[in-house]
Amino acid sequence: VQLQASGGGSVQAGGSLRLSCVASERTFSSSALGWYRQVAGKQRELVAVVSSGGRRNYAESVKGRFTISRDNAKNTVYLRMNSLKPEDTAVYYCNTGRYDYWTSTYTPVYWGQGTLVTVSS
Repeated sequence: VQLQASGGGSVQAGGSLRLSCVASERTFSSSALGWYRQVAGKQRELVAVVSSGGRRNYAESVKGRFTISRDNAKNTVYLRMNSLKPEDTAVYYCNTGRYDYWTSTYTPVYWGQGTLVTVSS
């Protein structure tokens, strides 16, 4: 499975970006999809996930600002990021995985390469 992320770049605080990630996975429509981010020297953190059934979870730090969506016809997952803050600066990674509806937890399985988002103040 290959995932190709794009859409990163540099933006001023308060601006917006939309990340895209195309997956080659044949079972894309039945997979959960997620975005993680990582700052140098820190662990990756889950930003947002959307299950195959459309349930969405977000990190508290991005709720109300970021929106994850999926287009199964295009094997693509998106992350719309509004009202960006300098602390959103990170490398963003897309992935496909499994979503546990009982515990509302997500387990990534396949990872794409990262795309850098830089937010300046």
